[in-house]
Amino acid sequence: MDRYAEFLFVPASEVRNIAEREDAIPFDVEGAELGHDGPLCSFDAVIKKYELDDPAVLRMAKIVRGADTSDRNLTAESAGLYAMASGFQALSPSIYKDDLALLEVETPLYDALYEYCRNTSKCE
Repeated sequence: MDRYAEFLFVPASEVRNIAEREDAIPFDVEGAELGHDGPLCSFDAVIKKYELDDPAVLRMAKIVRGADTSDRNLTAESAGLYAMASGFQALSPSIYKDDLALLEVETPLYDALYEYCRNTSKCE
């Protein structure tokens, strides 16, 4: 795994071309290896590809899957995560200048969710 990997944020219509030019892995777009597959979301694809086995990440994956697919009732937390992520996204154009700025303010939410999953058996 590349500890120095970085995400490139580009319009969805440009992902394939930029990925090819930069020798990057397309993420979270139609048909990408690291994208949605049936009931699974891109977070699940990352876990599978990189063989992640951290129990908290695996617990968190189910919450994220529910929030990132139409299965909002998958876990008790999924609908809440969906609401929070959607709220951040709605604020984005007026408050955050780009995806990196949005990611910076959203990161503590996901850090807190990770800690919740690490410290409780409730998110199984």
